[in-house]
Amino acid sequence: MNEANNGTIIHIDKIGKVYEMGIEQVFALREVSLDITKNDYLAIMGPSGSGKSTLMNILGCLDTPSFGTYLFKGLNVNDMDDNDLANIRNKEIGFVFQTFNLLARQNALKNVELPLVYGGYSSSTRLEMAKKTLEEVGLGDRMMHKPNELSGGQRQRVAIARALVTNPSIILADEPTGNLDTKTGEEIMKLFYELWKKGNTIILVTHEEDIARHAKRIIRLRDGLVERYEVNEKPFIPN
Repeated sequence: MNEANNGTIIHIDKIGKVYEMGIEQVFALREVSLDITKNDYLAIMGPSGSGKSTLMNILGCLDTPSFGTYLFKGLNVNDMDDNDLANIRNKEIGFVFQTFNLLARQNALKNVELPLVYGGYSSSTRLEMAKKTLEEVGLGDRMMHKPNELSGGQRQRVAIARALVTNPSIILADEPTGNLDTKTGEEIMKLFYELWKKGNTIILVTHEEDIARHAKRIIRLRDGLVERYEVNEKPFIPN
């Protein structure tokens, strides 16, 4: 896939998501429009029920909109089949979850290798790429440890390494500090800042104002609608 000429990775125009509940229609999203360009850093904010999880799932190609246009690198997501969507999720989007979603019986190295297994890389290439990425997130000395032998912050670093290892177009982080104490959460946000400064594109889903302050832009949702778009003139820079 090639990026659009203007550097836009994601373009959504008046997308919505409707669920049929018996004879009733429930709108989870209503006419949301948004562009995400290379090296963007966007926070999606909103209270429970605002539609931020629905928007995240659509942006991550885990779900498709009921109406509106979604272009990923210029290609219409609504025209894609399940294999196309799976390909985007595996190669183009790195997911980081609140609950880490690591394989409990596998060490950090094997967890980070997982997307490369699905991508068809050779075992030697997988090993080399996974080691390099774990070193980048500060876990060069913890590669052989299983999740239960790591702290919460270290587990999240493994999850971030797994998201990074395929060199994706976008890192999509869903409440990445939700299971961490304040100090560890700030360490993880510092890591995201460093990744952004290196040129990564980050979409951060959060309900916490202090976490959203790290981003360059904020989109605020309420009741499935865009309440407002904000440009963060002074993103919080971690020490």
